[in-house]
Amino acid sequence: MSEVKRFRIFGEIVKPRLFAPMRFAKEVTATKLSHAIERIYADLGSRHRAKRHEIRILRVEEIEPPEEAPGREGDERPKE
Repeated sequence: MSEVKRFRIFGEIVKPRLFAPMRFAKEVTATKLSHAIERIYADLGSRHRAKRHEIRILRVEEIEPPEEAPGREGDERPKE
């Protein structure tokens, strides 16, 4: 089974009627970088009605998974 990775993607949406580009930074989980970029295109296209040629991806970072807090395994709480 493939390992799921987290990516932080920075970019901008350039539409013809906007004076300045809309900048974005989004975190996405995917197995490959190409899948993460595809998810960005799909998400921003549906939310902002942006075509793929209007979305510019400026930078992509792979994020390390957050470490578990000690003593939080199962997070069992006492029953009353």
